[in-house]
Amino acid sequence: MWRETWRREHLLTALLPHHLWASAILITGRLTSAIAKQEDVSVQLEALDIMADMLCRLGGLLVNFHPSILSCLLPQLTSPRLAVRKRTIIALGHLVMSCGNLVFVDLIEHLLSELSRNDSMSTTRTYIQCIAAISRQAGHRIGEYLEKIIPLVVKFCNIDDDELREYCIQAFESFVRRCPKEVYPHVGTVINICLKYLTYDPNYNYDDEDEDENAMDADGADEDYQGSDDEYSDDDDMSWKVRRAAAKCLDAVVSTRHEMLPEFYRTVSPALIARFKEREENVKADVFHAYLSLLKQTRPAQSWLCDPDAMEQGETPLTMLQNQVPMIVKALHKQMKEKSVKTRQCCFNMLTELVNVLPGALTQHIPVLVPGIIFSLNDKSSSSNLKIDALSCLYVVLCNHQPQVFHPHVQALVPPVVACVGDPFYKITSEALLVSQQLVKVIRPLDQPERDTFDASPYITDLFTCTIKRLKAADIDQEVKERAISCMGQIICNLGDSLGDDLPGTLHIFLERLKNEITRLTTVKALTLIAGSTLKIDLRPILDEAVPILASFLRKNQRALKLSTLAALDILVKNYSDSVTPAMIDAVLAELPPLISESDMHVSQMVISFLTTLARVHPLSLAKIGGSSILSELISLVRSPLLQGGALSAMLEFFQALVGTGTSSLGYMDLLRMLTGPVYAQSAALTHKQSYYSIAKCVAALTRACPDGPAVVGQFIQDVKNSRSTDSIRLLALLSLGEVGHHVDLSGQPELKTVILDAFSSSSEEVKSAASYALGSIAVGNLPEYLPFVLGEISGQPKRQYLLLHSLKEIISSASVTGLKPYVEGVWTLLLKHCECAEEGTRNVVAECLGKLTLIDPETLLPRLKGYLLSGSSYARSSVVTAVKFTISDHPQTIDPLLKNCIGDFLKTLEDPDLNVRRVALVTFNSAAHNKPSLIRDLLDTVLPHLYNETKVRKELIREVEMGPFKHTVDDGLDIRKAAFECMYTLLDSCLDRLDIFEFLNHVEDGLKDHYDIKMLTFLMLARLSTLCPSAVLQRLDRLVEPLRATCTTKVKANSVKQEFEKQDELKRSAMRAVVALLTIPEAEKSPLMSEFQSQISSNPELAAIFENIQRDSSSANMESMDTS
Repeated sequence: MWRETWRREHLLTALLPHHLWASAILITGRLTSAIAKQEDVSVQLEALDIMADMLCRLGGLLVNFHPSILSCLLPQLTSPRLAVRKRTIIALGHLVMSCGNLVFVDLIEHLLSELSRNDSMSTTRTYIQCIAAISRQAGHRIGEYLEKIIPLVVKFCNIDDDELREYCIQAFESFVRRCPKEVYPHVGTVINICLKYLTYDPNYNYDDEDEDENAMDADGADEDYQGSDDEYSDDDDMSWKVRRAAAKCLDAVVSTRHEMLPEFYRTVSPALIARFKEREENVKADVFHAYLSLLKQTRPAQSWLCDPDAMEQGETPLTMLQNQVPMIVKALHKQMKEKSVKTRQCCFNMLTELVNVLPGALTQHIPVLVPGIIFSLNDKSSSSNLKIDALSCLYVVLCNHQPQVFHPHVQALVPPVVACVGDPFYKITSEALLVSQQLVKVIRPLDQPERDTFDASPYITDLFTCTIKRLKAADIDQEVKERAISCMGQIICNLGDSLGDDLPGTLHIFLERLKNEITRLTTVKALTLIAGSTLKIDLRPILDEAVPILASFLRKNQRALKLSTLAALDILVKNYSDSVTPAMIDAVLAELPPLISESDMHVSQMVISFLTTLARVHPLSLAKIGGSSILSELISLVRSPLLQGGALSAMLEFFQALVGTGTSSLGYMDLLRMLTGPVYAQSAALTHKQSYYSIAKCVAALTRACPDGPAVVGQFIQDVKNSRSTDSIRLLALLSLGEVGHHVDLSGQPELKTVILDAFSSSSEEVKSAASYALGSIAVGNLPEYLPFVLGEISGQPKRQYLLLHSLKEIISSASVTGLKPYVEGVWTLLLKHCECAEEGTRNVVAECLGKLTLIDPETLLPRLKGYLLSGSSYARSSVVTAVKFTISDHPQTIDPLLKNCIGDFLKTLEDPDLNVRRVALVTFNSAAHNKPSLIRDLLDTVLPHLYNETKVRKELIREVEMGPFKHTVDDGLDIRKAAFECMYTLLDSCLDRLDIFEFLNHVEDGLKDHYDIKMLTFLMLARLSTLCPSAVLQRLDRLVEPLRATCTTKVKANSVKQEFEKQDELKRSAMRAVVALLTIPEAEKSPLMSEFQSQISSNPELAAIFENIQRDSSSANMESMDTS
């Protein structure tokens, strides 16, 4: 919507005729005159409205009039008419968005002067409101004056005037949201003031209520309870506004200060919980909202707050929240039976968010909370929205706790949920069906049969009856249809053995829903669930008809349907092989060839998994695929460079299962010829090197599964030896030997070592690389035979050292820890001899070997690595720092505690005099920040200054190189700057709460003006920052827009090479993506510079087209992410 708005407004602005600009300028003088005269208040108010509107839309155009506009507006702040003052504040708020610095300084100095004088309480309130309005509209400009403003506002908070206090606290809220950096030194003061006035209620005594809380029962008997004395009121009591302002200000503080979460849980959280009893409904809603904000801030922090190391250190926000759960539940318990709908909705939202942040947190408190949920579901006066919120909360609670927790309450929960399924309002029905589905899993949890002692039988009929009624209905909402199908699928899956005669009829309804285009996808998923049930539900009544329908879905142009159908067919064939006929399988097989393609590897993987299942449970059905296009498509896929990961693993499983079927024409040698035939038949090589690796892995998989397989090893050896073999044949033969030897001991092949070493002398780099890989992989199959041989060759063959080190790397990476341990000392000694090698490629391989070897015996080897930091050789220092990178992974390892204690020593090399050592230190730091942030979080205060230092362009590292008649500029500092910016990007995701975001933005700004590679990184960072820290980015927006504009408007010289045009085009697109991201920040379009840039974009056909395309891509990406199917 905002995109349409800005596009429309800026198009209109761009098309405004010149005489309209002139008219705007002409009437400004008359408006200032009308405002200043103060003769007719109604005219004055209209003039102020028009002035505010003009400043909002055309402020930049009226810049010459800004001093006179300010002069006429300032006196109106002391007008006896409150309406005049309010409209003046609005106009001034719009003025500061576009006025020059002199006008802005005049305005702020005037307000500060008047506040210091404090002539009248009435005008003081107005000036405080005005400062808050300026902060809201131009927080990035007022920040530098906060040191003068905040002490004054703090002083006025102590004056006994509730209205003034409210405005002061509202001003604090604005400062916190709009000037987060400048307000930081005062956050403690602001929090203390808010906590003081959060409880400010001089006309009311809460003591009796506190006593009543302790008397509340958990059995739900007190259902006629009608809440607190909301009827209490006092027309002169303004204290509630002060409390509301305090709650909103705390909300702002919590939302903007990620790094203070532990402090918030110590001070703010208990205070907010204590105020859940607030008597004014609007204030109470804001108190709840503030606590919700605290929980939402905690949720994204889970990734680092759940870190085991952090948990060991004691209090983390999550552990502190866990300790406060009893207080929260006690405070909410009474509120959940208030007559106020708004209050109860707040309670349900709170519980939902709490459980999302801390799954299982309410385990001990379910008996207290269930009556409150039931109260809202049964309450005749409950609104639809309240019931929906109650059901939504119940669903999240059911999903995030063990089923046994709810067993004592099922009798009370089922009737109101069943009643809601029958509710006439479709949204309530839909939510209730979702809860019913979860209740089915609670009353009979199939994944915990040993703990399943609960008798579900009394509830089956009610749940089935209410769901079947919705399942049969044709004239209901689409969402209700889908959820009725899902719920019934769960009922059959978990309770199907208790449905008796109702089961076949229900399955036939599923068959009808399968034929309906609107409900087929949901039905396929439900059938998958049923087919996978451990109850072995009898699906024979529908299989004959269902399987051909499912097969037909495979040709539909709906990817989600294809994937779900393949999953359904796989589980049906696996669990119902006796009932699946050859005709059914043939119908499915006929649809598979078009699905096997590198254009969609996930679909291909699902097809391969289905074929593997067929080979295992229906081997005879695969006899036909030899003559069909299925096998040829699979062989083509093996040659694709995109075949890797899960799809490649599925392919290997398939070939092993296929050769195991013993099908004629699909035996070991037949399949081997199909896989390797193209390499042996063609003189030309396959297009991609990856194809050879995939074929070799398939060959090895077949060989391992076939008793006669190892005999082919001799043939591969001959292929490598044969002088007439092409490089392609040698390459495949060597890789196949390596893959087979990895799992099968090939030490019985006497000439194997010689043949592989001879291949090291090949003229083809790819053959040499394959020989290196093969030697290492074969050694894994028999370490005692091959590892000493490899070590001896490394020492005795200097010319082959690099290739042999790669073989050693393969051994260390793939061999078992137990097998390697006896050789660690010898390998370590050998590697250290080569860590000072002048050749960087060799050093990198040595470093990887050292790092992976360290993981075998970290207590001994990590201190040795650390000792080499003192080496006088920069090569040795860079090798050991790089080695540390290979000790870090994203899963827990025994080395982690040891690494945490000494990684700081390795990162001190960020101060190393050698440029390359500093660069590899940054690469290692980036690996730690990405894979295991807990290692470096506590070091950021010392590391970040050195990291930021490496983002600067150093002129002493830039040199000119003469290339014939041309001079070429070489920047030796580019690689280290790129490494530094890559670290910054990683820190946004892993350590955001530890960053001074404004310092961070300073370096992002510099990066926007740097080299092509750096710009591309900083554009990505800007897009991330727009989502993570919108208020901070908004403060710096004017400084960020200019470099973006410069990139978008730069022209490439006409005589430049094609690559220059392509690079500039990609830069423009990346910059525009950043612009689109910036525009998602609320109020970003109010920036005069951004507004001007938007006009420039819309008036430039090339930029406008790029902008439109990126917006479209962004919208479609959002839609895709919402498609959970």
